Amino acid sequence: MPDARLPRYLRAGAPGWTTSAEVVVVGSGIAGLTCALRLREQVDRVLLVTKTVLSAGSTQWAQGGIAAALDPEDSPQEHLDDTLVAGVGLCDEEAVRVLVTEGPVRVRELVSLGAEFDRAASGEILLTREGGHHRDRIAHAGGDATGAEISRALIEALNRVKNDPGIEVIEHALVVDLLTGDAGQVCGVTLHVIGEGQHDGIGSAYARAVVLATGGLGQVYSSTTNPSVATGDGMAAALRAGARLADLEFVQFHPTVMFLGEGSTGQQPLISEAVRGEGAFLVDDAGVRFMQGLHPQADLAPRDVVARAIVARMRETGADHVWLDGRHLGKDFLEKRFPSIVARCRELGYDPATQLLPVAPAQHYASGGIWTDLAGRSTLDGLYACGETACTGVHGANRLASNSLLEGLVFANRIADDIAERIGRGELTPATPVPPRDDAVLLDASRRLDVQRTMTRGSGVVRTAEGTRAAYDALVALLAEQSTAIPTTEAWETTNLAQLGLALTAAAHAREETRGGHERLDFPERDDAHWLGHLHHLRTPDSVAMSYVAQEDSAR
Repeated sequence: MPDARLPRYLRAGAPGWTTSAEVVVVGSGIAGLTCALRLREQVDRVLLVTKTVLSAGSTQWAQGGIAAALDPEDSPQEHLDDTLVAGVGLCDEEAVRVLVTEGPVRVRELVSLGAEFDRAASGEILLTREGGHHRDRIAHAGGDATGAEISRALIEALNRVKNDPGIEVIEHALVVDLLTGDAGQVCGVTLHVIGEGQHDGIGSAYARAVVLATGGLGQVYSSTTNPSVATGDGMAAALRAGARLADLEFVQFHPTVMFLGEGSTGQQPLISEAVRGEGAFLVDDAGVRFMQGLHPQADLAPRDVVARAIVARMRETGADHVWLDGRHLGKDFLEKRFPSIVARCRELGYDPATQLLPVAPAQHYASGGIWTDLAGRSTLDGLYACGETACTGVHGANRLASNSLLEGLVFANRIADDIAERIGRGELTPATPVPPRDDAVLLDASRRLDVQRTMTRGSGVVRTAEGTRAAYDALVALLAEQSTAIPTTEAWETTNLAQLGLALTAAAHAREETRGGHERLDFPERDDAHWLGHLHHLRTPDSVAMSYVAQEDSAR
């Protein structure tokens, strides 16, 4: 496929204001908030910026819970084993070991901070099970509002120190690009503050280190469970600046998203995997439980297995969705355990206590992202990443249910400690940014629907060589347009989506096998002989170079 040149910057106005801090943290989900709060205790000044308001990220929408070996009968080793199976051979085992070993301590710290998880009559945290887990290890809050509760607790902790001069928050701030010094080190960001923030227009925030916790790229598809802010801004800025990205082709499509009809776009209502964990099951139009016999865990198989099974059954029957049956769980149980889901279903005209729910896979989580080591460091000095925007090696080819909140929590703490230690040793010294060149580009915001349709058709839940090639060519043509677009939030987001979509599609085309979140209809089998490894992306002056790194050579 032809090379596509990726300019270093997005077109934007000249910065009209500046600010500085020891560290800039971008994003206010569990990763960003945790990192900022821990950094505040260790460095002189932290700047936390978020795209809209503090509570608007993906953490707020996490229904199922947070996975950790909290039960005395469970163990980190068992959690590790389940994670490795879900990752289909591509997890970094040491990264997973960090996750499952440090995870229980970090969850208990959340409780100490004020997060209120659902508890049994005995006072112990209630634990449930989700797909791919062989133990009950999912802690939840408010039945199905775990993310909202964690977000509340972290924001309240932030509010308790809001008058501390050591931490500043800027809301309604979109990161446009990363600033880099002569040696390529990251030394700040350019920001656009959208009207309601403390500053107006484009500005520069200088720092010794930048932490990107900007979430996923779900809006690159027509249908996603991600919020509207999930436009891959951090990943795209890192790619333009020269950071290495990896595993972009492994996109998790959640199996059970409410089907609202053909052509429905934007953020779609999720039916948490925890509903199946409590006993709901999938059926086709004829009422057949098609997951039986396909996997030892049937309806609780890993998400990639269930999503592929649903798509296969839809192909076989000609249907555009399947059904989730939870009627046998009863009205009282459903309303107590899943109050938010039940209420949302009823708003849409379905009662899960008495009716089958129409469901189909939709984009849910990006397992790949900015390649990082076990301290959260990217390949650019001074740039860190955590949460969904990072590729820590924890998820491999497919994320195990409810490991995402835990990953953000664990690695945010590691990043904060590493930055503080390096500053203490005299590393991460301030640098002067290289002035931007004048070759910046911007795709018109009106092209977003074209990007989303192209990605959904060519690089969606099921892929082929023909489809990925057509999608790649279409994105190349879009990005080659001589745009006269006026810099706006929508235009920056659209350009970020198109650039990431191009890299993702190149990887989806190259990987000629089916593994985890990547399904090739023309290569339906897993191929360890040729594809037990990772595809990395790195911007060069002329293109985005893609390279293959074998699993045995990919230690962090």
